[in-house]
Amino acid sequence: MPTPTTPRTHAATPGQTIGPFFAFGLDYDKKHEVAFPHSPGAIVVGGILRDGAGQPIPDAIVEVWGADADGTVPRGRGSRRRDDHTFTGFGRSATTDEGRFEFWTRNPGSIDGRAPFFAVVVFARGLPDKLHTRIYLPEDEAALAADPLLSSLDADERATLIATRLPDGSLQHDIRLQGEGETVFLTF
Repeated sequence: MPTPTTPRTHAATPGQTIGPFFAFGLDYDKKHEVAFPHSPGAIVVGGILRDGAGQPIPDAIVEVWGADADGTVPRGRGSRRRDDHTFTGFGRSATTDEGRFEFWTRNPGSIDGRAPFFAVVVFARGLPDKLHTRIYLPEDEAALAADPLLSSLDADERATLIATRLPDGSLQHDIRLQGEGETVFLTF
C-alpha cells in the first residue's frame, strides 16, 4: 500500500456496513397489494412503526396475513403472485423514512364467529427475532369483547391491537415496539 503524500482530510469511516437492511432482498413488485387497489372492497391498512422513544423506524418490514372478506383463508400456493385479480391474503411493506407501512387489502371476515383481524409480523434492526402481533377491526364490539386474546388484556393493552377506521374506510394502526403505548406482541 503506497504511503499517502497529502494529509488526510476526512475522518475514518467504518470498514464494514452493519445490517441487516430489510428493504433489500425481500423486495418484489406489488408486495403491499394483497388485493388489487381498484377491486371491489379494497381498502388501505397503514400506520407508523415507532421505537421506544416514539420515533419512526425506517428500513423495517411489516407483513400481514388476513382472511378474505367472507372469512376464507387463502391456502393456494403463490403468496407472492400479484396478477391484479387474486387475493393472496399475504402482503409485505417496507417502512418509509417516516416509518410508514401500508397495504391494499380487504377487511378480513370473521372465522368461526371470532373477531376479524390481520396477523402481523415486524422485522426491524435491533430485533433478534421477528415480532408477532395482530390488528383487529374496530366495528364489532361484541366480537372484540368475546375474543380470548383481547379479553385477557387490560383496556390500554387491548387498545394497542384495535385499528381506527377513518372516514374514507381505510384502517390506521401504529405499532410501537416498546415504551408507553407498547403494542402487545405474541409468543409463538
